[in-house]
Amino acid sequence: MKHFFNRRETIVTEALDGLLRTIGAGDLARLDGYPEIKVILRADWDRTRVSVVSGGGAGHEPSHAGFVGKGMLTAAVSGEIFASPSVEAVLAAIRAVTGPAGCLLIVKNYTGDRLNFGLAAEKARAEGFRVEMVIVADDIALPDINQPRGVAGTLFVHKISGHLSEAGHALADIAAAARAAATDIVSLGMSLSSCSIPGQPHEDRFGADDGELGLGIHGEPGVERIAVQSVDRLVAIMAERLAAGLDPKAGYALLINNLGSVPPLEMSLVANAVLASPLARTVKLTIGPGPLMTALNMNGFSLSLIRLDAAREAALRAPVGPHAWMPAKPVVAPSVMPLAKPATESAARKPSQDARSRRLVVTVCDRLISLEAILNGLDAKAGDGDTGSTVATGARSVLDRLDTLPLADPAATLGAIGDILSASMGGSSGVLLSIFFTAAAQALDGGAGLAKALLAGLERMTFYGGARIGDRTMVDALEPALKALHAKGLEEAATAARRGAEATAAMDRAKAGRSAYVGGKLQGVADPGAHAVAEVFAAVAALHAAA
Repeated sequence: MKHFFNRRETIVTEALDGLLRTIGAGDLARLDGYPEIKVILRADWDRTRVSVVSGGGAGHEPSHAGFVGKGMLTAAVSGEIFASPSVEAVLAAIRAVTGPAGCLLIVKNYTGDRLNFGLAAEKARAEGFRVEMVIVADDIALPDINQPRGVAGTLFVHKISGHLSEAGHALADIAAAARAAATDIVSLGMSLSSCSIPGQPHEDRFGADDGELGLGIHGEPGVERIAVQSVDRLVAIMAERLAAGLDPKAGYALLINNLGSVPPLEMSLVANAVLASPLARTVKLTIGPGPLMTALNMNGFSLSLIRLDAAREAALRAPVGPHAWMPAKPVVAPSVMPLAKPATESAARKPSQDARSRRLVVTVCDRLISLEAILNGLDAKAGDGDTGSTVATGARSVLDRLDTLPLADPAATLGAIGDILSASMGGSSGVLLSIFFTAAAQALDGGAGLAKALLAGLERMTFYGGARIGDRTMVDALEPALKALHAKGLEEAATAARRGAEATAAMDRAKAGRSAYVGGKLQGVADPGAHAVAEVFAAVAALHAAA
């Protein structure tokens, strides 16, 4: 897979400096000692309070450095990508931020982190520092394992400990609260891909139609393969397993974590599915959805829950300095407001009958429906092959609502047709025709003659749509037709429309509309919209001649 980087050896240090350059002046700093010592710390830290230090391998951004700041971590120690920081780096962080009040180390339950942070803690104690260490093991993917992994639920412990430190609590109290919190957290992840490390070859172990449940934040294989299916079903599987470890009578905070590359749209779907599942009955607060503890570019997400009490809820809801932290919010149902009614509901829009108008509308719609295959064929050579279907859909919608039209009032009829097309046709063509009929209706209602009103509609349509004569669109037939209708009459309008449509076949490139993005030559192929306009005018002219 492709990545943006300079050299593999400097990815982490350059990323940390990028963070420091963008967080605003004076908030954070780094210890000297790159590349061996990679420590981000608060520049404004008051050593009379307990320092809270965490860290681990890089690749989990914004964890861990992104959560250094007021109300959360005092310092974060980074290793290389997915590699624990060294003992010397952790010890340097402790020395830099710890005073008489002591230091709390928060460690995810991985062997490398336990050993390196643990040895650093012992060395720091030998130097006279008061140090406590809390290990978080929140992953429930492997229920029978003696050492569960520490994953995104660790962030709850960061937040609670940082809040208590900011409030001036003693080290023993903070450590006790952190350990108690860690025992009340459950997490589970799911992904549709593994992750790739910049500068290393990558081979995805996933098939086209499967994902993994319970995989780790370093790309470790999951507990089981799982078929790709609806997000509701995937979330239901996770929710069932998470719920097995919860007290149904207690309230919980839910952290919805993007593991790296799930689009925000899909993360919102995940959030909706979780909060519509039975699991939601226990959820009082949500954090996310968003990237909080990622696994580089893994296409997956994780769910973490912590049991709440008054102190934990206050800690989680307290504001913090780091922008990467997403504030805890209470769960609320979607609020629905009624649609606003039109400012004026014209009585003229009430259904009415007029035989001549009815024949005209039916004639035009029937002709457009009969052209569906022809127009699709023309569009397949110049666009995506759906113009005929789009136009026919609009025509059928008008016919379906024929008995509701105010046919005795031409202006109201044009306006009603504009409303129908905007709702039924979709795409740009539906909107353009709706603008055309809506503006024409206003002009006709204002006293203009029919031809002049239709020209007014054309002017508005071209203003918003941007197409002009020569751009190879319906305007090439519609504009000369309406000008001829205004100056000479219907028969001349039909002739002008036909000539305009035929002229588009001599244009080798479109300058507006979707066909403008087609790279190939279009010469010899009439524009489908212009052809449709010519056929409409021909049908109306024939109807007029037969009357």
